[in-house]
Amino acid sequence: MTAQLGVAAAFELSVAELNEPEQTLATLLSLFAATPIPWPLVQTCLPDEGDEALEDWRDDGLIQNSLLQRVDEGWYQLHPLIQEFLRLRFAATEVAESLKQRYCEVMVTIAQSVPQRPTRDQIVDLTPLIPHLEEAAQTWQDNLNKNEALLRPFVAISRFYQGQGAYAAAEPWCQAALETTKKRFGESHPDVASSLNNLAGLYELQGRYGEAEPLYQEGLAMMKALLGELHPDVATSLNNLAGLYKLQGRYSEAEPLYEEALGLRKALLGESHPDVASSLNNLAGLYQSQGRYSEAEPLYQEALGLRKALLGESHPAVANSLNNLAELYRAQGRYSEAEPLYEEALGLRKALLGESHPDVANSLNNLALLYQSQGRYSEAEPLYEEALGLRKALLGESHPDVASSLNNLAALYQSQGRYSEAEPLYEEALGLSKVLLGESHPDVASSLNNLAELYRAQGRYSEAEPLYEEALGLMKALLGESHPDVANSLNNLALLYQSQGRYSEAEPLAVAALIISRNLLGEDHPDVGISLGNLASLYVAQRCYAEAEPLFLQALRIFMQTVGQDHPYTTETLNRLVRFITTVIEQRQVHRLSKNPIIQTLLRQIQDRG
Repeated sequence: MTAQLGVAAAFELSVAELNEPEQTLATLLSLFAATPIPWPLVQTCLPDEGDEALEDWRDDGLIQNSLLQRVDEGWYQLHPLIQEFLRLRFAATEVAESLKQRYCEVMVTIAQSVPQRPTRDQIVDLTPLIPHLEEAAQTWQDNLNKNEALLRPFVAISRFYQGQGAYAAAEPWCQAALETTKKRFGESHPDVASSLNNLAGLYELQGRYGEAEPLYQEGLAMMKALLGELHPDVATSLNNLAGLYKLQGRYSEAEPLYEEALGLRKALLGESHPDVASSLNNLAGLYQSQGRYSEAEPLYQEALGLRKALLGESHPAVANSLNNLAELYRAQGRYSEAEPLYEEALGLRKALLGESHPDVANSLNNLALLYQSQGRYSEAEPLYEEALGLRKALLGESHPDVASSLNNLAALYQSQGRYSEAEPLYEEALGLSKVLLGESHPDVASSLNNLAELYRAQGRYSEAEPLYEEALGLMKALLGESHPDVANSLNNLALLYQSQGRYSEAEPLAVAALIISRNLLGEDHPDVGISLGNLASLYVAQRCYAEAEPLFLQALRIFMQTVGQDHPYTTETLNRLVRFITTVIEQRQVHRLSKNPIIQTLLRQIQDRG
């Protein structure tokens, strides 16, 4: 105690040497976090004081009296003990209150500048400022006295961590925002609803869908109660909940919410508004997920037209619309129509955002995927590599998007039979996803599935099986028993069993996958065609030819109808049919074939070839 009193007395003597302006500066500096302070930030907090005067007060007053230390060019710091002393010394003064107010205003301005998806360079710039934002959010929270100001620091800090894929670090700030707004405004307030939405959005990123849903629902109900049924923020909440349902494969629940959000935005904002374009885009994306391509296309085109008319030909949102329409065309096998749109989107993003931007990496990745779909592997590889390099440079080595790029490059290598190059990338992606997202996340399940697929392709069945089983278990636990990804996992495990001749174990899985796909996506979705083809091949392996043929024909009809005759799904199904008929001929079972015109035409062609 005596030593502490001695230190305080020494500090008091030093402060007594300061004149009034120097004491004001000391008071301001004590409000910052006990970390290095950038001098321009101090100047911003005292805009009415000249730069030279501030520097004189700093150098001749605080540094001269050993109260402040210069730690780097343009950076200064108070010792934590001095900071604590100064805060107590000037706590009750009027000038301290006005400085706290000014400090918080400056921090809110910084918070407003933090983008939703900060790049690595922005994160580097923000890193030394984060402790000072945290100080505003925690210590000087009562001085964030404007409604819109209270949430800003919390949201900015959360974005800072989310931008790095550090979701666990972001979570306490999202939770603190919710607790703080409730404490300030009560249980029911628009900022409370926004905080519920933000926390739900974070849980969604983490794959914690069961925790996200009640928060989205509570936020939506609160918005409706506070703002009325007809309000733009209600439309946003509807859209958020619909997006969660889409991720979970709950398409029938997502659709009316997307439609309601679109209707609301049209009624409130008019037919021509950027938010209407966003809603059109969201509904189109849902239709695409369901294989309703003919319904999705006009909505994507309308959204693109709206954005061009409202925002101009050169705008990031226009690039997004071009990319979405290209994705639809790629899914349909309309590669020649997709390619120029991908290229235009990439060119726009480079021109608007610069060569080094996450959206540029996304465009490179999408164009590479198109090339891979066409078997243009030598063109795809440098784009995948460039996208991976960009993501590492912009987002850091440990980020979910980096894991995604590793998976994509590995899949390309696998397509080329470059298994030894693919394996370490798949393993790295899996390890990254586990570290960043936790052991229980859909991306982890996808990575397990990818690695298992590689092992199956190599005939390493005993290594593939536990990974397939783990992926399937995760998918079911996270997404429910009925989800497209669960159907995909069932299909993959069935294919593994078929490869091993374990037909009795494969069949119920293949049937279950088909049932899930039909129930979720309807009779005419490409995923249903894939399941039908897989089940048909399983029947062929068991010499159940009568059961196999109608399934092949159903799959062919679906592919011809949805993606066209030139799509790989269609050509592969025709090849399977040819192999099937060839097998039937070899087994002297031609009489088992039906009189279907397609079957009979292929039969004649095979027989004519000898």
